[in-house]
Amino acid sequence: MCFNNYVISVTDKGKLKISEYKYILPDEKIAQYPLANRDDSKLLVYKDGNIEEKIFKNIVDYIPDDSLIIFNNTKVIPARLFFHKDTGAKIEIFCLEPYSGSMDYQVEFHKKEKSVWKCFIGNASKWKTGKVKNAFVHEGREIGITAEVKEKIADEYVIEFSWTPAEITFGELIEYSGKIPLPPYIRRETEESDKNKYQTVYAKVDSSVAAPTAGLHFTETVFEKLKVKNCRTDYLTLNVGAGTFKPVKAEFAGGHKMHNELFCVSKSLIENILRYRNKKIIAVGTTTLRTLESLYWYGVKLLKREGGNFFIEQWYPYENENAETEESLKAVLNFMKKNNLEVIYGNTELMIVPGYRFSIADIIITNFHLPGSTLLLLIAAFIGEDWKKVYGYALNNNFRFLSYGDSSILFKKD
Repeated sequence: MCFNNYVISVTDKGKLKISEYKYILPDEKIAQYPLANRDDSKLLVYKDGNIEEKIFKNIVDYIPDDSLIIFNNTKVIPARLFFHKDTGAKIEIFCLEPYSGSMDYQVEFHKKEKSVWKCFIGNASKWKTGKVKNAFVHEGREIGITAEVKEKIADEYVIEFSWTPAEITFGELIEYSGKIPLPPYIRRETEESDKNKYQTVYAKVDSSVAAPTAGLHFTETVFEKLKVKNCRTDYLTLNVGAGTFKPVKAEFAGGHKMHNELFCVSKSLIENILRYRNKKIIAVGTTTLRTLESLYWYGVKLLKREGGNFFIEQWYPYENENAETEESLKAVLNFMKKNNLEVIYGNTELMIVPGYRFSIADIIITNFHLPGSTLLLLIAAFIGEDWKKVYGYALNNNFRFLSYGDSSILFKKD
């Protein structure tokens, strides 16, 4: 087993000043609506220190032939539910994740009569005790739903939902009555069009409360062009949580508590990554890239005989030696084969900051991120100090920022 030390130290990440990764983002630069056509968005191409401005529908011109492109196929659930107290007070409940901790959200979505979730509550000061209710009509049938607080954990609440008719599943219930949760910087109410627009065309697994927005630009036309270039596409699932919008309030990176997210990776994806080790591997979005790195570190844990529970702590890479990528991924494959697993579930708190060296992806496709955010820190780790040049160009050339904004393709800086 060959270990290499190339990740920054615990001391270094503790001294990393967040203020050095901030920039001024005027409100008018934040896209409030998507473009009519997904692939009409602008595309910033960064490679070898150079920048070009293109249109996303032509991204295939910059993707190497015979590449492996990896997507996060999570689907955004209509997680915002609205209720009224007898007093008339309006209560919003934002479903975050099943209270059971199940990594398979489909189990919870198929439950009937009752379901328990961790949630945020809007207007919580108006709801101290008791139950809140709502009723609506779907296809001529009246459906009643009740919510009750069971417990409070930090700034989250454990909510038990119950409904009639009992034969309706929880998944159907929120599909009929819930609203898509747009990010807080989109300062408008959710509209009917957001159900489709705030969803990738390849979204498959109901599991997220925010979209993997780097993928919003892809269309069937773009996928067809990728086939012509003999590019292979594959998928993983990371459940994007509300924590992705959590601001970094600490002065130094070491003082920030990273959010925990669930993910799922298939054996076939790991095999494909190994096949493409001598070609180019492209991660679509920061969620995909973070999952791939978490997968790599689980392999390191297995090599060090620290495996078992698949959980990557926030600072694990900065406190441990790392292994060769191929050796690490083969360790995960062997573990899956030994345990007869076709997919593997895990949790990650991994925080990627400048100085981190990536193990799998050569290229990332991503949108433009908030100043001082963990997502921007990841981008700065991927392309180095040139992140300032990239963001400066985008700001000065009318690129649209954040979830409904424009795109970039960034080639890793070694």
